[in-house]
Amino acid sequence: LLGLRGWLLLSLWVSVAGQLHYSVMEESDPGTVVGKVAQDLGLTAAALSRRRLQLGSEESKRFFALGPAGGTLLVNEKIDREALCGASEACVLPVQVVIEQPLELFHLEVEVRDLNDNAPGFPAPGPALRIAESAPVGSRFPLESAHDADVGTNAVSAYQLGPNPHFSLNVRNVKGGKLLPELVLEQPLDRERQAEHRLVLTARDGGSPVLSGTAQITVVVLDSNDNEPAFDLPVYKVSFLENTPVGALLFSLNATDPDAGSNGEIQYSFGIHTPESIQKLFGLDPHTGEIHVKGAVDFEEAHSYELHIRARDKGIPQLEGHCVIQLEVEDENDHPPEVLLTSLVSPVPENTPLDTVVGLFSVRDQDSGANGKVHLQISPDVPFKIKSFENHYSLMTRKQLDREAVSQYAITLTARDSGSPPLSTNVTVVLNISDVNDNAPRFTQQAYNTFLKENNPPGSLLCTVAASDPDEGDNARLTYSVMGSQFQGAPISSLVYVNPESGDLYAQHSFDYERLQVFQVAVEVKDAGFPPLSSTATLHLFVLDQNDNAPVIVHPQVPKGSSFHQSVLLPMDPGHLVTKVVAVDADSGHNAWLSYRLLQEPGEAAAFKVERHSGEIRVSRALREPGMSHRLVVEVQDNGVPSLSASLVLVISAEDSAAQDFSRSLDHLPRSPSRAPNLTLFLVISLVAISLVSCVMLAAVGARCLRPGLCMPSWLTSRCCNRRPDRKSTLNFCGRPSPEVGVRERQSGSLVALPAHCRPGGNAGRARGPARGAGVCLSF
Repeated sequence: LLGLRGWLLLSLWVSVAGQLHYSVMEESDPGTVVGKVAQDLGLTAAALSRRRLQLGSEESKRFFALGPAGGTLLVNEKIDREALCGASEACVLPVQVVIEQPLELFHLEVEVRDLNDNAPGFPAPGPALRIAESAPVGSRFPLESAHDADVGTNAVSAYQLGPNPHFSLNVRNVKGGKLLPELVLEQPLDRERQAEHRLVLTARDGGSPVLSGTAQITVVVLDSNDNEPAFDLPVYKVSFLENTPVGALLFSLNATDPDAGSNGEIQYSFGIHTPESIQKLFGLDPHTGEIHVKGAVDFEEAHSYELHIRARDKGIPQLEGHCVIQLEVEDENDHPPEVLLTSLVSPVPENTPLDTVVGLFSVRDQDSGANGKVHLQISPDVPFKIKSFENHYSLMTRKQLDREAVSQYAITLTARDSGSPPLSTNVTVVLNISDVNDNAPRFTQQAYNTFLKENNPPGSLLCTVAASDPDEGDNARLTYSVMGSQFQGAPISSLVYVNPESGDLYAQHSFDYERLQVFQVAVEVKDAGFPPLSSTATLHLFVLDQNDNAPVIVHPQVPKGSSFHQSVLLPMDPGHLVTKVVAVDADSGHNAWLSYRLLQEPGEAAAFKVERHSGEIRVSRALREPGMSHRLVVEVQDNGVPSLSASLVLVISAEDSAAQDFSRSLDHLPRSPSRAPNLTLFLVISLVAISLVSCVMLAAVGARCLRPGLCMPSWLTSRCCNRRPDRKSTLNFCGRPSPEVGVRERQSGSLVALPAHCRPGGNAGRARGPARGAGVCLSF
């Protein structure tokens, strides 16, 4: 028999529900194969290595283990069936097996089969069995049963009484298959002939080989107290609720004895077949026969109890009667359901597909019937659902997850039984949601406008662009960069630089408004996710003008440190135009608004005056005295802060004879003997032609300026029409005359060609500031 313990006793069948059932002999050595789980589940070796088979509960891991390959169920430690299941015939251990990728739970049942490793045994010898000599033939006397820890065929299966002339053995098969031996009186007893009988009782089990145990029975023959107590019924059935309070009365026994005196006085006690564990739960009053609750009775521990009651009189010898009380415990809804977590996936990626299993649960209730029927519910405000299979549940996704909206869910599972009133249990499961890179970074605004004064130092901060990303970790770690390679032939990196972490944009060099007024840069922000996501914003940089250019006098042009000499013919009346000073300023706006003035010297300022905005120098009083020379200092000043200026020294000489002046002016021209007589005619014709052309041009300019929306693309009309000139026109972008526009001066004594200011017609003459263009006027 002992050699069979290492032998594999294996059986396999599949139930209708799909569970796998195995059986194994108790006391099997560790390492004994219980079943090939992977093969029975249809898993190949490749699937087994990829999906990883493991036991799902601690109880399963105590008695069982998985083989090295992971597909075979082995015995982990020796199993003592008697210690585990007691006298219960069915000894089944549940085993949970979990397979990953995808997560699946399988329930196995392993039946522990009994090994005939316990011989029947009797309790320690008790008091002798006392039988009155008057006992009639056929009287029955219960004997103590033998105890065998094994079950089924390995339990006690037969009793045998040693040979004797007075007694035989009767064995009663009571509820549960238990055998109760009884002595049966076959012949009347005669105490005077034999006062004591010694019998041998043998108990055998049904195992192979058969094991047995013996007990010595001493029968003492008593003198005649020939009436024994008797109960109304041999068996009483009583039902009561579990959790009945201690001290509550369950039943009152009533036994009668027709004898008189002490032979008729009855005392009640538990019979020898009532275990001490039951006697701890129920109390028996020896005088009244009342049975009351003595300890806490729990339906989940035992559904029924059997009390063997003995009624004994006080005669000599004492006689006794016996009955059985069958107590049926009714279940009460006193156990709330339990929620058991088998497996949980946390964190769950936010892009997890719908109907993905993220957790496995089971529920149980120790009550029975409707009290043990459990329903599991999930809180409705979460994007998860549960799917049930008997008392096992899968937690699955039912909506798309979004970590940016909710990063953690507290899921409440409520298990409620069907008792009255129902009991419930709440379990909160916390699921964290992990981030995926599903959000591109966003700038706080799509366009940034920044203004920078020209002549800025390199490294000046232009502005700070800011972006945000609702993701987390590397998915929200942002890097800024400047897009594009060149701007107007120059690398973008030579103009601006962006700090990749802070988004601060800096000027790489000093900007000059006269060369660059505005440009735009595309800035990109990119996260560090996989794949990376990005977005762009546009930076508009406006360079602001500073007063960094002094006015330049372009007419009359004289070497630095020299003065300009101008001759005039007398007489001259007040208001007569003598000449015109023309200056330009490379700046723009207020920095380019020019004003003219005379720096007064004693005795000189009264004879001439200068127009503040035009630069025209006119006679302020009548000049009649020839031979006078006037020295004027003309200053041109811009409107910047601080203002810059330029000056010109102008010497005006007055002559009294127009003929002498004219002949003197002719002396400067090259003379030809053949053409001298025609010189005067040539000058008159030229003067008339120039005057006509000038009038036509002025008329055309005035007409064009008065027409709305039309402007000539020349430096003469751009200011008149309040239109910014084209860069390709005579004036450049800042409104300055192009260098190729020269001003020629021709002096012949009576003819002077000077640059003149172009005034727009109509109300345009009352402009807010001085014009910066230059025209050509003729002066006589």
